[in-house]
This record gives sequence, C-alpha cells and structure tokens, in this order.
Amino acid sequence: MNINRRTFMKFGAGSLGVMGLANSVPAGPGNFQHFPAKAKRVIFLFMHGGPSAIDTFDYKPALEKFDGKTAPKIPDITFAGANGRSNSELWKSPWKFKSYGKCGHKVSELFSETATHVDDICFLHSCYGTAPDHGAAVVKMNTGSSTFMRPSLGSWILYGMGSENKNLPGYITITPSAQHGGIRNYGSAFLPAVYQGTPLGFEGEKMASVKLENLVTGKEKQQLKQLELLKKLNAGNGYQSHLENYDLAFRMQKTAPDVFSYMKEPEHIKNLYGLDKKETREFGSQCLLARRMIESGVRVVNVTSGLIWDQHTNLVSKHKQNAQSVDKPIAGLLEDLKQRGLLDETLVIWGGEFGRTPTKEGNSGRDHNPHGYTMWMAGGGTKGGHAIGATDELGYFAEEKKIHLHDFHATVLRLLGMDHKRLTYRYAGRDFRLTDVSGHVVEEVFG
Repeated sequence: MNINRRTFMKFGAGSLGVMGLANSVPAGPGNFQHFPAKAKRVIFLFMHGGPSAIDTFDYKPALEKFDGKTAPKIPDITFAGANGRSNSELWKSPWKFKSYGKCGHKVSELFSETATHVDDICFLHSCYGTAPDHGAAVVKMNTGSSTFMRPSLGSWILYGMGSENKNLPGYITITPSAQHGGIRNYGSAFLPAVYQGTPLGFEGEKMASVKLENLVTGKEKQQLKQLELLKKLNAGNGYQSHLENYDLAFRMQKTAPDVFSYMKEPEHIKNLYGLDKKETREFGSQCLLARRMIESGVRVVNVTSGLIWDQHTNLVSKHKQNAQSVDKPIAGLLEDLKQRGLLDETLVIWGGEFGRTPTKEGNSGRDHNPHGYTMWMAGGGTKGGHAIGATDELGYFAEEKKIHLHDFHATVLRLLGMDHKRLTYRYAGRDFRLTDVSGHVVEEVFG
C-alpha cells in the first residue's frame, strides 16, 4: 500500500500519539473558542539550550558597576550550578546595548537586526520556571509538565481551534531535537493522535536535505480504493484517528510539495531571510518555510534553532555565532509577515527553556538560570513596543510582575481565543488542561 505505515507513522499517529484513542472524539474547528481570537496561528522560534537574557534583551547597567565583584549569597538557590560548577564573580555583558524604535527599548548588538522591530515586540522580562536542567525545562516549556506525559502546547492549540487546511497537518515542527524529551515536546499524549505535531527533519539536519518522505503521487484511484477498504475493515473498532491520518497523508500528496518548496520564492524574499549568506541560510530557510506553512493554513509551526545556546564555556564566541545565525532570519520573518498583512493574526514567540546567570561559570561561561529570564511575543494581538515585568538589578530573579510558565501558556491560549481553564480533555477519569491547576493571563500583553 502506498500510504501505508511509513507515511502514517511519519505524518500521522506516531509512537506517542496512539495512546488513549478508543474514547477520543476529535474536536471540530473552533469548538473551544471562548473569546474572539486575536491570533489565528502561531510560530514558536525556540532557542534550544537557554540564551542569556542579560546578554540579549534585558539590559542590566548594575552589572557594569559590579563587574568582577563577588555576588551576594543566595540561600537555597537551585541553579544547575549549585553543585559548585559556577563561581560567584559577577560578569557584565560583553556586548553593548543601545535603544531602538519609538519605544526606546535597549537591545544588545547581538540582535541588531531584530532590534529594528522592537516596536512590534512585547518583551516578557520576568519569566521564571522551576526546572534547572535542560530535560525537565524543555519538556515543561512545551507541555506544561516536566514529570508526566502531557500533550504539547501545539497539540492543545490544534485540539481547541482545529485546522485551517485539511490537506496539511495542523501542527508542524521543523527540525525538532531528539534530546531533552524528544517526541514528548510535540506529541499529543492522551489527546487523539490527529493533534500531535508532524516532525520535518531533525535538529542539526541541513534544510537542503529536509523533505517529506514516502509521499507517492499518480496512484490516486488505487489509494482511494485502499482507503475505502480500510474504513470498512475498521467499522466499529474505534481507530478513527488512524483513518484520519491515512486520509491526511493521501491529501498531502498534492498540496504539501508545493507549500514546502520555499526555494521557489523570489530572490529578494530569500535574501530578506538571509538565504544568501552561509551563516543565516539554515535558520533563514526554516523561517521562510514557517511563513509559507502558516500562509497555507498550518495552525502551529515550531522552529528550533540548530545551534545550541548552552554556553557553560566560550559564551562570547558561541553566543555570537548563535545570534548571527538567527538574527537576520527573525527580522526577515517579522518584516515579511508584516508586509503580507499576516503579522496581526500570527503570534510569533521567541525564547528558550530558561536564561543564564549573571555570574561566571569557570572563566568564560554562564550557568543555567530558571529564576528570571526573557521571552518575547510579536503580532497576534500583542502590545508592540512594550516591556512587561523585570528581574532584579543583577538579573538573578524575576521580581516585578512575575510570569510563570503556566501564566505564559494561559496568555498564549487567551490570544488564540481560548480560556485555559475551560480548554480541558477528560482522560483516565479526570479533566486535564495545559496549565494544570495554575496559571493566570498576563493582561498587559494585549494590544
């Protein structure tokens, strides 16, 4: 069979999403829209490894004053470096900051291209979590839980809103990492399998080799007969999600190849994303593909940075290299969405699983810091040119208008027109939700 288990497993249920299918009924589009949605789709630019907020978007002049001094003692701190890996010497940012846009927000020279769009960006400077290690922090960022198998953020969104294009997956993740949770970060867990993310490539894979496998064209009549037979054989057996994924794989054969052919874009658009430069070509290709996907009706697209932001050593050279690879593509994405009239209804999110300490680790790095870090949003009804919350003067802890990860998730759902308390799914005798029993909407985000 041409659309058999290979295609099905890659673009359908997968190994995680088949859990809990027998009592599952997929929601139709908009079944859980509780409010008018400000955003209709999401692009999550995930900086895997934990970028340093105090070296990118959260200017801390006090670090210049206290550079080289011993940091104050903090009891019961839960940095990953609590085992003695980090020393206590404060370290000012090696990069210069300057004001941009009408809002005057200060941004590091690492993101000088993205900085030209600060008037479209809402900065969340007081994010915090509880997990000091990558594995737990990444999974919690993507699912709301670091200890239990839970549906991913993208799966909840797709479950609540449905798909805009029945010929494409509603949730696609470009070059996801196999580390730190792997498929859990885009899986549907106990939600029906049709809501899990479809992986395209893997982290570190060159975009030139990323392609849709096992899509066979030219045998539509034969495939339709096979699908009809499967439906008859399945009658009453409770595997509706499996059949829906077979149907999707069939329909994708005509639609997907054209959508994913981003190299057909005009040269000036490809250059806008940095495809003409070696250092920006990979992430630029991912961002351009993400734009084509959401333009074609894909509801959620995750884009994972191919370079890891985990600089326990060599912060200066590695953070610079990482920023150079993503800065121009991010700026290009925001500009392209805006000029096409897509930014107003597309929520763009930037961030990692946590931030980094204002102290040195060894002589050249910074350790993990889940207690205070920056994420940002643009478009999708957010308040551009605005900053919410603050960390302390050194950048250790979120202090003003603290935003927990559950608050962040609740706010994302609210922008999409959903109440995080009412977006639930009954499984194993209880109602589950993305934010568990916590979370409040950050009202200041709304434009």
